[in-house]
Amino acid sequence: MQIKTKAIVLSAIKYQEKSLIVKCFTQSDGLKSYFIASAFSSKKSNQKIAYFQPLNILDIEANHKNKGTLEHFKEVKLAYNYQNINTDIVKSAMVFFLSEVVHNSVFEEEKNENLFSFLETSLLWLDANDSVSNFHLIFLLELTKFLGFYPQIQETDFAYFEMIDGVFSPFQGTSCLNAHETNLLKKALRLRYDDNQKVFAGTERQILLKILLDYYAIHLDGFKKPKSLDVLKEVFS
Repeated sequence: MQIKTKAIVLSAIKYQEKSLIVKCFTQSDGLKSYFIASAFSSKKSNQKIAYFQPLNILDIEANHKNKGTLEHFKEVKLAYNYQNINTDIVKSAMVFFLSEVVHNSVFEEEKNENLFSFLETSLLWLDANDSVSNFHLIFLLELTKFLGFYPQIQETDFAYFEMIDGVFSPFQGTSCLNAHETNLLKKALRLRYDDNQKVFAGTERQILLKILLDYYAIHLDGFKKPKSLDVLKEVFS
């Protein structure tokens, strides 16, 4: 079936010498993987390698056979030409990190307009704004709404956050954050992208990042720590 849709690049893996396998989250069909033969040949001017950088937003025309096999692009172009995501060291580190998180946590092989809209809107905000030091933390929390384990915020007066059930508790059980960690999480839950980015010290961001990755690992079977995590930590150190 011929389709035209937007697609967000999650990963691109070189196959043999000249080919590429690209995994995307598409607006029309959720997750799709595409095979590009001779991707490293200059003759394929409409399928430049630069298009397939992590979290690039593409306009694609493709043949979708929907048989669980690799699909094929007919035409590819950038839907948005990022102004500085790929040149700003902080933003590019965030994008590499978050692309791994999405790759390791989103498995929907069906249309999800709301999730696609969240990803697209978030990336365009990141590209357009300069104060972004909490962006990755807010993104990770907001993404849990679509993954099904956003923290229950009805009882945020309680002193401890229980990681397995995702609820606030008056008692500190074995799977609870301590009071300081819980307070950091409460602050993060109240944040939006446009809010003051200086509400956390660098060490507090590192604590929050570890909490959120642990939270993902508890709720997603087989969730892997992103390989780019050390690079992200280095950027914020």
